[in-house]
Amino acid sequence: MAKLYFSYSAMNAGKSTLLLQASHNYQERGMRTMLFTAAHYAENGVGRITSRLGVSAEAQLYRENDDLLALITEAQHKNRLSCVFIDEAQFLTRDQVWQLARVVDRLDVPVMCFGLRTDFQGKLFPGSAELLAIADTLREIRTICHCGAKATMVVRHGSKGEALLEGDQVAIEKSVYVSLCRKHWEEETGRIDPRQPGEPQT
Repeated sequence: MAKLYFSYSAMNAGKSTLLLQASHNYQERGMRTMLFTAAHYAENGVGRITSRLGVSAEAQLYRENDDLLALITEAQHKNRLSCVFIDEAQFLTRDQVWQLARVVDRLDVPVMCFGLRTDFQGKLFPGSAELLAIADTLREIRTICHCGAKATMVVRHGSKGEALLEGDQVAIEKSVYVSLCRKHWEEETGRIDPRQPGEPQT
């Protein structure tokens, strides 16, 4: 029975590498897959999923107004799909997450989504929030902070290296992001409580 999967992490945890590897596993067994990535990452109008290890594959671009159920249904009618893969799934709209759920439930095609859970302000992306709510299977892909602890948060740095506290949720330049554990994210963003543990509030 097909399922809706959501694999999430902080930045630079290898999400795209795992996606490409899973798609390759299907394809080398003669099965057909369909890959999507967010239009934010278009390269000269072309969709491409690229891992930090240098592996890449062409992908169809999706935009916030696209009906993914219709696009996948059309592709399914031409040639049966064995699995659909979604990169940068945090940029899905809530409606699109439900469209993917219908791909699973009505077309019986598994859908594997890979993306960030939270933004640089520690807030859930809308697409990630909906996936966390309705996906059949959730998987955390782990990466580490500079201290060696599990990184669960992302900080965005400005041009002078300062931690940005405000701004648009979407900024594509990956080099401005650093994955941190919760403790160091609080310290870097200035959100840490200055009181010592156990000190009473005034």
